[in-house]
Amino acid sequence: MNTSVSGNPVVDRVRRLVAPITDDLGLDLYDIEQRGGTLRVTVDTQPGSESGVTLDAIALVTRLVSRELDHDDPVPGRYTLEVTSPGVERSLRTPAHFQREVGKLINVRLADESAADRRLEGLLVSAGESTLVVRPDGGDDRTINYDQIDRARTVFAWGPSPKPGSPKSQKRKEMKPS
Repeated sequence: MNTSVSGNPVVDRVRRLVAPITDDLGLDLYDIEQRGGTLRVTVDTQPGSESGVTLDAIALVTRLVSRELDHDDPVPGRYTLEVTSPGVERSLRTPAHFQREVGKLINVRLADESAADRRLEGLLVSAGESTLVVRPDGGDDRTINYDQIDRARTVFAWGPSPKPGSPKSQKRKEMKPS
C-alpha cells in the first residue's frame, strides 16, 4: 500500500508544487498518481467538512496547478493533467485516508492471495499510523497492518427505497408528468 511519500520522484516533486496551492485554497491534497501519460491530482475538502469539493474549486485548482507545472516542468514528456475529487467510493491508500474515514463502511482486499478471507467488508473502527481495525457485519474486530493491504476503498451505502404505496412513493407519482 502507498504511503504519503510515493517513492516516485516525479510524484513527490509534483506533490511539493501542488500542496501549497491546495493549502491556500483550504483544500486537502488527497492523492497524486502518475500512470502512463496521465498525472491525476485528487483534491477534497478538509476532513470533517459537510460537503464535497465543488466543480468550481476543481476548475480553479486545475488552472493553478497547470500553470505551476508548466513553469516548473516536473513531468518528463507529454502527459494529461486530471484534477478530480475522490468520489463517494474513494480509494484508501495512506494512513491519513483511513483516519478520515473512521466510522464508515470500507472494503479491504488483502495482499496475501492464499488467505481464505482475503476480502473483508465492515465498519472502520479505528486507524492508527501502522494498523487499522475493521468490524465485519456480525463478526469480531480485526486488526490489519497497512502493509497487508492490496486495495481498500469506502463503500457507499444506499438508503432504502420507499415501499410501493408509502407516502413518499405517492409523492413521487404526483410529481411525475402524465
